[in-house]
Amino acid sequence: MHRLLDRDARNAWRVLERESGAGEAPGKGLRRFWHRAKVLFLGVSFRLTPARRLVFALSLLAALLSIGENRIGFRVEGVSAEFDLSLFWSLAGFLGLLYLLVVELVDRAQVRDELEVARAVQRDLMPAGCPLIAGWEFCASYRTAAEVGGDAYDFVRLDDGGLALVAADASGHGMAAGLVMAVAVASWRSAIEIDPEPRAVAAAVHRALRRAGGRRGFLTLFYGRLDLGRGELDWACAGHPFPILRRADGGIEELGDGSLPLGLRDVATPSHGAVALAGGDLLVLYTDGLVETLGRDGAAFGHDRLRAAIAPGGAPAEVHDRILAAFEAHLGAERLSDDVSLVVVRRTAPAIADA
Repeated sequence: MHRLLDRDARNAWRVLERESGAGEAPGKGLRRFWHRAKVLFLGVSFRLTPARRLVFALSLLAALLSIGENRIGFRVEGVSAEFDLSLFWSLAGFLGLLYLLVVELVDRAQVRDELEVARAVQRDLMPAGCPLIAGWEFCASYRTAAEVGGDAYDFVRLDDGGLALVAADASGHGMAAGLVMAVAVASWRSAIEIDPEPRAVAAAVHRALRRAGGRRGFLTLFYGRLDLGRGELDWACAGHPFPILRRADGGIEELGDGSLPLGLRDVATPSHGAVALAGGDLLVLYTDGLVETLGRDGAAFGHDRLRAAIAPGGAPAEVHDRILAAFEAHLGAERLSDDVSLVVVRRTAPAIADA
C-alpha cells in the first residue's frame, strides 16, 4: 500500500510540475518550500476552469484565515459575547475544497464513460479472434496502458486465399494514439482491398496519416502478405520492432531493417523483403512496449528475455503465454507505461504441398 501511494504521489507531482511551468526546484530551505507551494497552487489552478479556480483560491484564503486567533466580540441587550471565526473559516475552506473534489470527480466519471465508449469502438476494430486455418496456428493479445491504446494487430483474409498479418504501434498512448490507430486501421483495410502488396499498403497508410495529423500522428508498422499454401511471406517494415522468426531447428532470424515510422516525413521508405516459413517455423510479432517496459529492477524487459522465452518453441499459445508470464514477472507491481501487443504464428504441417 505504501509503495502504491508513493507511486501515485510521484505521478501526481510530475503532472503538477508540468502544468505549473515553475521550472526547476531550488536546492533547499525556504526557497524550496516556496517553490513547492507555488507548484502545488499553480499546477492545480491551471487544471481548473476559471470559476473553479476562484473557488479554490477562496478556499485556500479561508484556510489561512482560520489560523490563529479569530475572535469577534459583540454586545446584545447588555450581554457581551465572543464568536470564534476560526471554526467558520475552517468550515468554509473545507466545504469549498469538498465542492471542488465532488465536481472534479463527476467530470472524471463522465470522461471515463466517454473513454469506455472509445475503448469499445477500438475493441471492435480489432480482430474478433485468431484465424482458424488448416496447417497454421495463431495466438494474439494486446494490453493498453490507458483506457484507450495505440497498439493494434490484424488478420485479413485476401481474395487470393492468402492472409495479411499486421502489427502496428502509434506514437504515445491514450486517446491521441487511439485516434491515430483508428485512422491507420481503416486505411490499411481499405488499401488491402485495392492492392495487398506490402509496399502499396504501407504507402496508403502513410498518406492517410499525413493527411490526418502530419508529424504528430506517426506510426510503426509491420505488414506481411502470407501465402498460406507455400508459406511465403512478403513483408514491409516501417520503424517497427523486427519480428522474430524461430526456425524449426531452433535458429533465430529477424525480419526487418532500419527505417522510419509512417507519417513522420513527407516520403516513407519502409524496408521490405520476403521469407519462407517451413513446417514448425514460428513467427513472433510484437510492439516496443513489450521490450522497453521497465520492471521493478529499473531495467527494460529487453530482447534477451524475449528471445529466451521464444527459444524453447512450442505451440503459439504456449509461446505466447510463456512470453507474457516472463513479462509479468519482470513488471512486478509496476504500472504498465506503454501498450503491449503480441502475435505468434506457427506453420504446422503444410496445408498444400509446397510447389
